[in-house]
Amino acid sequence: MLPAASLRGIVPCVALPSSFRTLIGRRVHIIALLIISCSILFSSCIKDVVPSDAITTETLTSTTEGLTNAVNGAYALFKDHVEFNGTADDNNMYLRQYFQLSDFASDDITCGQVTEDPLFYSFSLNHSPTQTNTRYFWYISYKIISDCNTVIEAVEKEPTDDPARKQLLGECYFLRALSHFNLAKLFARPYAQDKTAPGIILRTSTNDPAQKARSTVEETYNQIVADALKAADLMDQPRGVQYASKEAAWALLSRAYLYMEDNQNAADYAAKVINSGKFSLASASEFKTMFANAAQSSETIFCIAFTPKEDYGKFGSIASMIYSDGNSGWGEEYASPSIRSLMSAHPEDVRWTYIVPLKDGSGNIATKNGIPIYYITKFSFQEQSPTLSSPIMFRLAEMYLNRAEANAKSGNTKTALDDVDAIRKNRGLQSSLYNGQVPNGSTALEVVLNERRIELAFEGQRTFDVYRNNLPMDRSYWGYHLPGLKETDIDLSKEPTGYPNEIIPPTDPRIIYYIPIDEVQSNPLCVQNP
Repeated sequence: MLPAASLRGIVPCVALPSSFRTLIGRRVHIIALLIISCSILFSSCIKDVVPSDAITTETLTSTTEGLTNAVNGAYALFKDHVEFNGTADDNNMYLRQYFQLSDFASDDITCGQVTEDPLFYSFSLNHSPTQTNTRYFWYISYKIISDCNTVIEAVEKEPTDDPARKQLLGECYFLRALSHFNLAKLFARPYAQDKTAPGIILRTSTNDPAQKARSTVEETYNQIVADALKAADLMDQPRGVQYASKEAAWALLSRAYLYMEDNQNAADYAAKVINSGKFSLASASEFKTMFANAAQSSETIFCIAFTPKEDYGKFGSIASMIYSDGNSGWGEEYASPSIRSLMSAHPEDVRWTYIVPLKDGSGNIATKNGIPIYYITKFSFQEQSPTLSSPIMFRLAEMYLNRAEANAKSGNTKTALDDVDAIRKNRGLQSSLYNGQVPNGSTALEVVLNERRIELAFEGQRTFDVYRNNLPMDRSYWGYHLPGLKETDIDLSKEPTGYPNEIIPPTDPRIIYYIPIDEVQSNPLCVQNP
């Protein structure tokens, strides 16, 4: 893997909120360049002189075409490699950072070797306020939020009944809610643990002061819900699953309410998506290629669409971390023994399709440092490319699982298991349904969470599902998540026992990341995580 980008100091900019103080980076797409002009004019402090050829916010949003370009620029930030802190780094990409910061801290993925890439901190829990991936993710998240705020304020100066403009305005509210939500999941304690704990810095106006305190977890989630409700109310002109929609806002509300343990609302908003009639669960045969054809899948509610021109290959794609065809990626992170053990009872399950063993010359499973190599392909094979995909952020199966979890917690066991069975019927498990009966020695919630783990594996949800339910993360298997150990220290012929940090309790301070040093140094009101 590429070594971590070198760290450089940030020169604070008085006029710009501390979350946005890094110079605005170059965009890959011409559409995104439009929003840069807008952001430079209204948010940056690269001199106070407006260039004579600058595109003003009014010009950008005065027509539906201009507004569309501005909103599309916000979407581009989820996938562009934006220059950060004066450095261009192919590893810097919102989605790459999001999936590594979430999934690599879970029990679904194991690390095959020591690496200087900051993703290693997620495995080892040896976090630092200076690690590049969290610093970039914080920066680019607030850049997306800033761009959304700029558009929201410009459009709302002149209220409109134009459905197309209301749709685009709603998309900005959705993107702001989603960005705040993902920040909260990574940098704030789970809502169920302590809703009075420090959340994140809420940025809902371009006039926010540069120095601003963190809102509480409860205040953070209330803002997320408010934005998502506003988004759903505005959006009635869907532009396709690569853009936000009313149903995507409902899906976000279902997930957020689930995290808040508001089970009734979590179930109700999941039901609204399910009953919309716009989506259907992929069949067993369709599921095998669903992630390679995300934009066309009947199950996709919202995805970030990549084109072949945006195939980042070995350098910078999500797939390059977890898959390699021998030349396409680093492939140094694998499906863990833990997730494979959970799935082992049903080899006919089509969800095995996305776990691909590497065989050696003798037909045996290849290993690296004693770790079996099982690649992951949920981010591969769009247009037959091993490193191209359009990551799915919300899909219908999650809505069934959200509703099932909410019902399991509310004592509605049969209803919960029926939703689980709806998924299993479409994953090659027709003969292995629960039919409303909880297996001996288990609970309805355990059944749902296990199904959730298998169905949503490697999609950035497992870590949060464990800790928000106040469960420990059990990584009792060999891997480089064990600080200070080497393969030679482990007797691989025996069951793993006595490893340090093998089981991480939900109360461990390391389950969330430090607020990046850029923020806490320039914003004394922002308290650091312990």
